Amino acid sequence: MLEIRNLSVSFDTDEGRIRAVDDVSLEIRKGEVLGLVGESGCGKSVTAMSTLRLIPSPPGIIEAGQILYNDADMLQIPIKELRKLRGNDIS
Repeated sequence: MLEIRNLSVSFDTDEGRIRAVDDVSLEIRKGEVLGLVGESGCGKSVTAMSTLRLIPSPPGIIEAGQILYNDADMLQIPIKELRKLRGNDIS
């Protein structure tokens, strides 16, 4: 199961910090399929990339929230372990 709780992601720009994702929560259970739909620039790709910690940092910053995959906190997993999860379990 994938659970995203109160995810907020920002990017530092020359004009200051821009919030790209603001307080997003969702849950995907095993066997479910979810489609993210919305206008261009609404944060769909940033949400998806943040889930796998693929946003470039800097300038991207996950400011708040939790991303849980089978109860493991994706924001706390060492990158080497995260790569295995991405390749073996998530893909």
